[in-house]
Amino acid sequence: MPKVDESPGQNISFWHTTTSQTPLTPLAGDIEVDVAIVGGGFTGLWTAYYLKSLDPGLGVAIVEANFPGYGASGRNGGWAVGEMAGMATRFADPETRESAIRLQRALFDTVDEIGRVAREEGIDCHYAKGGTINLATAPIHVEHLQAEVAHWASLGFGEEDFRWLEADEIAKRVRSPKARGALFSPHCAAIHPFRLVSGLVDVLLGQGVQIFSETPAIRFEKDKVSTPNGNIKASMIVQATEAYTDSLPGRRRQLLPFYSMMIATEPLSQEIWDEIGLAARETFGDPRRMVIYGQRTADDRIAFGARGGYQFGSRIRSEFSPEEKVFEETRQSLEELFPVLKGVGVTHRWGGALGIPRDWRPVVGIDRQAGKAWAGGYVGEGVAATNLAGRTLADLILEQDSPRVDLAWVGASFGTWEPEPLRWLGISIMNRLGDRLDGQELAGASPSRALSSVYDWIVKK
Repeated sequence: MPKVDESPGQNISFWHTTTSQTPLTPLAGDIEVDVAIVGGGFTGLWTAYYLKSLDPGLGVAIVEANFPGYGASGRNGGWAVGEMAGMATRFADPETRESAIRLQRALFDTVDEIGRVAREEGIDCHYAKGGTINLATAPIHVEHLQAEVAHWASLGFGEEDFRWLEADEIAKRVRSPKARGALFSPHCAAIHPFRLVSGLVDVLLGQGVQIFSETPAIRFEKDKVSTPNGNIKASMIVQATEAYTDSLPGRRRQLLPFYSMMIATEPLSQEIWDEIGLAARETFGDPRRMVIYGQRTADDRIAFGARGGYQFGSRIRSEFSPEEKVFEETRQSLEELFPVLKGVGVTHRWGGALGIPRDWRPVVGIDRQAGKAWAGGYVGEGVAATNLAGRTLADLILEQDSPRVDLAWVGASFGTWEPEPLRWLGISIMNRLGDRLDGQELAGASPSRALSSVYDWIVKK
């Protein structure tokens, strides 16, 4: 039986157990600021950081129901990737195509922006821009990924952005017996996400931002955020609650909490790394629908994840038993990619919820008259996108004339998911179809066109 780490916080994430955070206190009493931010994840932290960068005298407060980085920002795979869900739809629409291309370029630049901030602010978040490799692990993946390269080229993106790798080129980066080819993009950095969260917390405290832990927002309306032990009066309120949005009155069914599950191996020997590769800490995955993703950590582990599922009624789970079947399935997927890992110890198992909007497209928006702004719905690709969202929100709030304020994701609000049991049925069907189609492809068969069409309709590709 693989060794299981019994350290405190094991059921939160590997990232939480390998760094610390400056202790914070709950809000006690009423305060007044210029901008109040609900949610202490990456969206909220980056928004506060860029607001203070643009206007150091601005009064900013963040309220967080647990502690900063408790949710997806401290549980994710550590991919700061210059890609985002919903872009295909935006590229396909003539009205948003040009703006979507600019948005894509801005996402590429965001990977470097995170590195810049970490370097200049002295945040050791284990940033390593090794790029990302999408492995063709089934015959049909070759066709799909080569078509993707051609699609990017049709939009004006060259080999410096996306490049097809043949088997001999792949071996220089990562060696998996499953790989028949790969799509490589340099626009991705592996990071330790909770180190980035905690570093940002320290920077913001030094800038005078007030950050309150254990302070859930009971409700927020124009000019006021209500919490159990005090209220915050503010002329602008930012909703940065991502998967936890459903818990807020009046905002139920805006974002569906969908689970991603992860494991971390014990530190691997140099002999094993010589067989696997990833010397530049490239992130890796493949094109299957039920997404898998991994990185080589700075302490020579593999942190590897796979999409989980949905809890009826949008219930949020924060702790998971190490014995749950999904973790063994995740481990098996990793061992299929790298058979040399069979028998290697898994020290951490955890999960967390990410936010999915009804149209599967992240958004940033502001209603100045109502005194509110929002961002989210990253569909699991938020480590970099949150930085761009934070910069954009800061520009919108302070009415800056920047190239970000009219990008393709700006302006919309979140739609509404169907009531139960319809959304549970829809997501359950999606998961079953995704598993079945992936199984067909990985076995070398052609997937059912009818089932593929139903799956694509559900996820709004």
